[in-house]
Amino acid sequence: MEDEKLESLFEAPPMAEQERMIEAVLFASADPLSTAEIESRMPHGSDVAEAMVYVRKRYQGRGIELVKVGDGWAFRTANDLGFLMQKEQVEYRKLSRAAIETLAIIAYHQPATRAEIEEIRGVSVSRGTIDMLMELGWVKIGRRRMTPGRPVTFIVTQGFLDHFGLETSRDLPGVKELRESGLLDNRPAPAVFGDDDLGEGDQDDMFS
Repeated sequence: MEDEKLESLFEAPPMAEQERMIEAVLFASADPLSTAEIESRMPHGSDVAEAMVYVRKRYQGRGIELVKVGDGWAFRTANDLGFLMQKEQVEYRKLSRAAIETLAIIAYHQPATRAEIEEIRGVSVSRGTIDMLMELGWVKIGRRRMTPGRPVTFIVTQGFLDHFGLETSRDLPGVKELRESGLLDNRPAPAVFGDDDLGEGDQDDMFS
């Protein structure tokens, strides 16, 4: 009898209960959670990966959906219902052209050093521009380069991906989409990429 009780202590909950637990954990978290972070809160023996598949499937087509944000998971309003949130949205001031270019370079060339950013832009980068992007929580310091002087590098954050509804930096929008959203004007886009980074016919869609 004691062996049976001991066994039950280490027996994983039914899959339906694991799904409920994952829902509760994600709804209660202000930030996206990685699979490992979710596993750390679940009962012993739980199969989080399998349960997540069911949870994601259950919310497909609903008002909220389970989405991947970087290496984490979070519930978000379905994209086609975003217009309902307009009254609650905070209006953000447009970033300067220098900030947009710097952010784009970091996103596509990360990890990028200040010298590399300046080389691509063709002008020096003010400290205030990078500081502002870091204050927004969109850019952070990465590992130092193993080169003379060991310069610091910059990378985009999970907060940047979450803010723009991206799973990875590979999902960044195209220049056309950025202009339509008002983040870029109609002047020529910055030379963020070299010819090797653009496929044939991609000159007008450098960010896709």
